[in-house]
Amino acid sequence: MNTEQTIAEIIALERAALDRWGAGDPDGYLEISAPDVSYFDPFLERRIDGREALSAWYAPLRGTIHIERYDLIEPQVQLYGDTAVLTFNLISYQGEGSIHWNCSEVYRCDSEGWCVVQTHWSITRHLQM
Repeated sequence: MNTEQTIAEIIALERAALDRWGAGDPDGYLEISAPDVSYFDPFLERRIDGREALSAWYAPLRGTIHIERYDLIEPQVQLYGDTAVLTFNLISYQGEGSIHWNCSEVYRCDSEGWCVVQTHWSITRHLQM
C-alpha cells in the first residue's frame, strides 16, 4: 500500500469511529484500539491503560452521546514505518452548541492492520452556546 492509500485508510478508520461515537456507539473506537491502548481523556485525572479498561470507561456513555454532526479539521497523518501519528482538530455539534477538541492518536500496523495504541483528547473550547 502506498503512502496516500495508508493516509486515506487511517483517516477513514477515524471517521468511521467518530460516526459511530456520534450515534452513541463507542464500539467503533474499541474495535480499532489495540489491546494495550493508552488513552488520555480531559474528563479523567489519569491515563486509561488497555482496551478492557477503556471499554469500562465507555460503558456508561453508550447510548448517551448524540452528536448531530462534526467537522474534522486538517487531519494530518505522519508515517514512520509501521507507526502513524494522526492529529486533527474536531468541532462536535450538539443542538445549538459545539465543543472544540484537539486529538492525537498513534496507530500501529500489525498482522491485523492499523490499530490505535495511544489516544490523547483535549478540549480547546468548552461548550459554546
